[in-house]
Amino acid sequence: MKKVTVYTTTTCPYCVMLKNFLREQGIPFTEVNVQLDPAAARKLVATTGQIGVPQTKIDGQWVFGFDPETIMQLWNR
Repeated sequence: MKKVTVYTTTTCPYCVMLKNFLREQGIPFTEVNVQLDPAAARKLVATTGQIGVPQTKIDGQWVFGFDPETIMQLWNR
């Protein structure tokens, strides 16, 4: 089973769209809200160099923003 982690903030509309998309596709995921977890936010920026959300990690591969096509490509690999 692939591991999917979605990094979000409370106020991000694209994060909501992404989570809804994953649910619609039946893809289980773990959410990390970097707005509520400053340590996770620092680690995320240190890891990816990206400040924006959503960021999705699928089995070690990163997807930036709301990008259903890339997410499905990685999920179906």
